[in-house]
Amino acid sequence: MQTATIIIFFIFGSVFGSFFNVVGLRIPNKSFLREKRSYCDYCRRQLSWRELIPVLSYVAQRGRCKECAAKISPLYPVMELITGFLFAFTYYFYGWSNQLLLGLLLIALIMPITVSDIKYRKVPNQLLLFFLPIFIIYHLFYPLTPWWDSLLGAGAAIILLLLIYFLSKGGMGLGDVKYYALLGFIFGLEQFLLLFLLSTVYGVMIGMVKMGVKRTGRKTKLTFAPFIGLAALTVFYFGDVIIQWYKQLF
Repeated sequence: MQTATIIIFFIFGSVFGSFFNVVGLRIPNKSFLREKRSYCDYCRRQLSWRELIPVLSYVAQRGRCKECAAKISPLYPVMELITGFLFAFTYYFYGWSNQLLLGLLLIALIMPITVSDIKYRKVPNQLLLFFLPIFIIYHLFYPLTPWWDSLLGAGAAIILLLLIYFLSKGGMGLGDVKYYALLGFIFGLEQFLLLFLLSTVYGVMIGMVKMGVKRTGRKTKLTFAPFIGLAALTVFYFGDVIIQWYKQLF
């Protein structure tokens, strides 16, 4: 029964991953409500249901459009697979609990923002504003301990990131600042500080790899929202363990 439920969560996750792709790609260019059907980015042909099966359609078509043979971005199946895995892992990790709901909401926030930042280097305000009241309502039912830790986390995020924003003279986007602030509200002060540290470490590590592989300079800009999202997921699943381990060192 447990295995079957995990598989169901993976399937639903991959389906939602396909939807998150659409949201992340269309909201920044304001085509989310104008375009009702999925279409090929090159020949603009509307896709049939057979071409919209998460992951499998991409594999069956060998990563190309059936009509014009243009290459389909691997971003689609990758995000579908990741979302499916995250849905399944969240259920496996937390079972039927309020943390399961929080995890699914968190994934729904992170995935389209990640797609948008990879494609357009934007963290859409529309997504942040959409999810803010949702997480406020969630914390009304499941508050942090103490309840004002959410406000403390958001406040610390705003002060810290605005300071970095001005000192770096715009090196960090305001979208990232607002994204951090929402995550600070979700996680509270202690876990936000860990989240900020981890996102910085992830960014530096990938940046160094990118410079080594592509031989780019230090001023090369990275899309940072994926690292913020990865850090948020790390904290969600393993934050308490990491913090307790750190405290035991002292």
